[in-house]
Amino acid sequence: MNKIEHIGIAVKNLEVSNELYTKLFGKPCYKTETVESEGVKTSFFKVGNNKIELLEAITEDSPIAKFINKKGEGIHHIAFDVTDIESEIARLKTEGFIVLNDKPKKGADNKLVAFLHPKTTNGVLIELCQEIPNKH
Repeated sequence: MNKIEHIGIAVKNLEVSNELYTKLFGKPCYKTETVESEGVKTSFFKVGNNKIELLEAITEDSPIAKFINKKGEGIHHIAFDVTDIESEIARLKTEGFIVLNDKPKKGADNKLVAFLHPKTTNGVLIELCQEIPNKH
């Protein structure tokens, strides 16, 4: 793993939360995106070299809706940048981690993503992220 890619925060209302975090960071989000496959709307803020992703559920059965219903708003996951997500998935499986995705899937912010089950990572949902190469 190369670095923390971003920290994901589950929110009830993205518009209200974008206003709050714009005031907190002194600048607006640089990107918003809907990821239909995950049932979320997202926004991204850059803070120094770090990124914060806010996630709002757009369906009642999405992972974010379930998280908020169970735990309320707050830190949902920590994402790590990886160079080769498929080999990292294989490595982590051999180390005994439960990987929630056998194959990486397309996530927000031009990334391939996969998640590790929190019960194998001290209660923290870990996301692996690999930049999708731009095809010119």
